[in-house]
Amino acid sequence: MRLIWLLSMLGLSLCAAEVVQVGDKFKDSGKCKACHSHIVKQWDNSWHAKSHYDNDEYLRKTIDYVARKDNRKSLNTIKIECAACHNPRISVTSTSAEYEAIAALKLDKDSAATKAINNTGISEGINCVVCHNIDQIHDNLPDSKRGINRVSWMPSGVMTGPYSDAKSPYHKVEQRDFMDTNPNQLCFVCHANDTSEEGHRFSDMQSEFKSGGKQCVDCHMSPREEGIAATLRDVNGQPHKRLIREHGFKGGHVESMWQGALNLDVRKSARGLEVTLGNPQPHALPSGFGSREILIEAQYMKGAKVVKNETVSLTSHYLSKRKKPTIAHLAEKTVESVSIPAQGSKTFTVPLSAGADQVVVIVSYRLVNDEVRGLLDLKDPIWSKKMVIKKVNLKL
Repeated sequence: MRLIWLLSMLGLSLCAAEVVQVGDKFKDSGKCKACHSHIVKQWDNSWHAKSHYDNDEYLRKTIDYVARKDNRKSLNTIKIECAACHNPRISVTSTSAEYEAIAALKLDKDSAATKAINNTGISEGINCVVCHNIDQIHDNLPDSKRGINRVSWMPSGVMTGPYSDAKSPYHKVEQRDFMDTNPNQLCFVCHANDTSEEGHRFSDMQSEFKSGGKQCVDCHMSPREEGIAATLRDVNGQPHKRLIREHGFKGGHVESMWQGALNLDVRKSARGLEVTLGNPQPHALPSGFGSREILIEAQYMKGAKVVKNETVSLTSHYLSKRKKPTIAHLAEKTVESVSIPAQGSKTFTVPLSAGADQVVVIVSYRLVNDEVRGLLDLKDPIWSKKMVIKKVNLKL
């Protein structure tokens, strides 16, 4: 009898979830290649395209870690919560206590939640129809409402873009300011703040952002340059040239993004080696997820021989409700957070080495610090790779 009750409650709870309909003609990027092949190719190599449990080791192991450590929620529920930003076209957007009971009994194989998670329509992560089918962004909502919970969609087959005169025989097109004059609004639908399972706000990129005339897309897409958005020919038999941006969505994983990203000044003082990092960027560095890290490495030398190495780590560390080191998503509090504020600077003192006659200072960036990389058992070399920002030689 209890089993029948649980199954009936599961059906009721999942029927109440919001369902997002996307027609087969528009749900995957392959359908967009006919007219936008060059843009789809750029996107295909981006991390937006990898934004899915099966394709991103960091996301997958973070979700698995939370599911192991937090027995209040099932693995599927955590996947659905993360899908709010990682897979916003998922057809089930929330679960309930009744669903958790079913999942605990392993009776959810044929549930709407399991089918939604396994649907190939969301396997491309942040694809064309995620951004270009948004109708409105609701900035009047509490800042805890992000991703799918902050937007409303156009009908399937209506795309939004930056051009008021765009036309296509394959779908309707409407212009929106968040695709043109206010692109930060679109970025901050997801890239704004992050709160742990314990309610601890561990990042807040939107509040720390200081534009200084820059938009997110100027660095993470590209400046506008003349090009072709669609290969459809106009009345003159030629594709319409426009000012367009690249769609590679470069981020911290792209080494070229870090070359010269910070200003570096190194001086010897009575206190030690003074290393000043200046940040001309519109957001703090490191920023985003709490495991990002900037390393200051001082290699002391006497002649050609290395006599000592000193390292300063700029990163964040978190404690769980059990007062143990954890990842940001399970943090009860931040116990250390070191970054360079937007359009600001910080000076760090590195101990000198007796007998050294010169020092090489290397400032680099890593996607994941040692602590979190160990907790999650991340294997891909990208997570530990040092991407050099600047390097300075100083005679002592």
